[in-house]
Amino acid sequence: MGILNVTPDSFSDGGKYSSDNQTRVEKTVQAALQMERDGAGIIDIGGESTRPGAEDVALEEELRRVLPVIRRIREESDIPISIDTRNSKVAKAAI
Repeated sequence: MGILNVTPDSFSDGGKYSSDNQTRVEKTVQAALQMERDGAGIIDIGGESTRPGAEDVALEEELRRVLPVIRRIREESDIPISIDTRNSKVAKAAI
C-alpha cells in the first residue's frame, strides 16, 4: 500500500504531497505512480490530518485536496485507490 497524505501538516511526510497547486498535484501523482512501480497494490489518499491537535478540515477544503489527485492518478493508472476520510461526502465524491 502506498500512502499519500495531501495535507500541509502531514506527520508522515511533512506536507510533501500537499495539493495546493497544479505542480504539487503532478508531483503527488508521480509519487503514486512510483509507488505502483515499486510494488504497491493500492494507493491510499488522505486529505485531513489525524495527528493529535490537528484542526478539522472543512468539506470543501478536503475535496479540493483529494479530488484533483484522484482524477490525475486515474488518468494514468487503474491501480485501486482508497480514500482516508471520516466524511461520507468525501468518500462518495472519491468514487
